[in-house]
Amino acid sequence: MAFQLIRYSDNLDLTEFYKTAEQKGFVNNSTKKMLVDSLSNEDRYMVWLLSYKGKIIGSTAAHSFPEMGPDSYRIACRICTFTDELPKEYQMVRTRETIKTHQTTTQQFFQVAGICWAGFGKNYYVTTNENAEGTQRLVHSIVAPTLESTGVYTKIKELDYRGTRQTVWRVNADVYFKQLYDVKQWPQIINDIHRF
Repeated sequence: MAFQLIRYSDNLDLTEFYKTAEQKGFVNNSTKKMLVDSLSNEDRYMVWLLSYKGKIIGSTAAHSFPEMGPDSYRIACRICTFTDELPKEYQMVRTRETIKTHQTTTQQFFQVAGICWAGFGKNYYVTTNENAEGTQRLVHSIVAPTLESTGVYTKIKELDYRGTRQTVWRVNADVYFKQLYDVKQWPQIINDIHRF
């Protein structure tokens, strides 16, 4: 069985996904208002859902990010993954080593989607903060600094953004794709990759 990223559509029934997101503390993913509508004022935006065996187990989004200049995009935002719903072989404890070898849904699917959707040769950023929602503290204090140590991320600046003090990290796509090519790839349906 393979993972599949599905573009958001109002035709999708996400009732169970929203309920699970709320139960697990993923506030930014628990309603259409938070996951989708909150991005609707951006010049460009896209939301994807991660499916495994026909069940939605995660989400991500990307959008234009003019605060960082022209041709800039915030990718891998609005992330959540219900890790207990991943196949057993992918339910490993997230360590610095699994982060460095890109063995997470964010690195296997979500960042790829954002970069491909925005278009190559653009400026890609992720933001982190110390809020308690979801796993933000972990991403801010461990994931992003670990990816910075590999050259995939570069810390750029602090920014008051969307009502929160955020750290902005540049995603060095050339380094990222080079590293991703050399590690274990998770199975995915890629027949729609050109449609990101």
